[in-house]
Amino acid sequence: MDARLKKALWTVMEKRGHRENRVTLEPIPADGSTRMFWRMHLWEGDPSVVVMVNPPRDAAVLRENEAYLKIGIHLKEKGLPVPEIYEFDLAEGWFMMEDLGNRNLQDVVNGGADPLGVYEAVLDDLVRLQTRGAEGFDPAWCCQTRQYDHTVMRRYESDYFREAFLHHYLGLSPRWLELEGAFEHLAHRASQGEARFFLHRDFQSRNILLCRGKIGIVDWQGGRVGPLGYDLASLLIDPYTGLTPEQQHTLYRSYRRRIAAINGAWAESLDAAYPYLAIQRNLQILGAFSHLTKVMHKTHFEAHIPRALRGLHRLLDRMDDGPLIPLKDLVSHVRDAHGQVSSQVADRPDKIHNPEQEPLFRTIERSDP
Repeated sequence: MDARLKKALWTVMEKRGHRENRVTLEPIPADGSTRMFWRMHLWEGDPSVVVMVNPPRDAAVLRENEAYLKIGIHLKEKGLPVPEIYEFDLAEGWFMMEDLGNRNLQDVVNGGADPLGVYEAVLDDLVRLQTRGAEGFDPAWCCQTRQYDHTVMRRYESDYFREAFLHHYLGLSPRWLELEGAFEHLAHRASQGEARFFLHRDFQSRNILLCRGKIGIVDWQGGRVGPLGYDLASLLIDPYTGLTPEQQHTLYRSYRRRIAAINGAWAESLDAAYPYLAIQRNLQILGAFSHLTKVMHKTHFEAHIPRALRGLHRLLDRMDDGPLIPLKDLVSHVRDAHGQVSSQVADRPDKIHNPEQEPLFRTIERSDP
């Protein structure tokens, strides 16, 4: 933390009645983000607070910070379990907020206990987030797009998968024109459901905290208007937790019952769109993990790519939908013929491989995360 920021924070803490020599700072890992986090421990016995720093180095980051502030205030006013923002400085790009703890849903699942009870509580909050969060939500707050739509599905999900995963990670052709029809069909079918709910767009286990028996939700800055099924898919097919297909089905039915109790038409819309939204989300996950690994050099994300690939294979394998066959065949080849993907070939992203002339992958030994 630089001296200028530290001075600003000390000034705020003094106004809140805390002396500088009675406050300690603890760095918090930032995961896939470029943002920086610290936990401030207060010796007087008051609860600790979290500081997030995201310097507005360009207009896009400034918009992201504004979205974080406005959407965060909105969700808190709706009684949703997001941290309260105590202090902020948009010009400098920092926020001081409530500390919801350091144990997330991934920690719970990987701890070995049956996770379904916790997931049931998370589903309750997800439904509230989607419905209450949509009440009075202003799309002008959004920093990316105002809604989850065809443009997002193509540019930030299916095309992201093609460029970041197929091309830059695997070293395959950047073109894949034969996938265009599948991607268009996928986006069309995913767009058929009701899309007037609040969509978090990264509702996965690392963004769901558990503290003193309560659930907390973080990283809402990408929020916008969208369909019910996308955030549900983010939760259920999350590679960090690796829920079994049976667990996913159980939780899907449980969530659907909650939605049907509110509006039967919403539940029917969910059934129609969910399989396609889950595939969209899985494409985004593989694109993101590949980008983080090869471009951001956060190579620990690579360990989750095999599980994400197997998840996409399962989702497509269940689909009896002709236009998806080119994508289904490609993923089946990658998954079944080669098992584990190798990052070695992606060291040459400018090389276009012909699958009929040379091997695309080198099988590697890697334990399942």
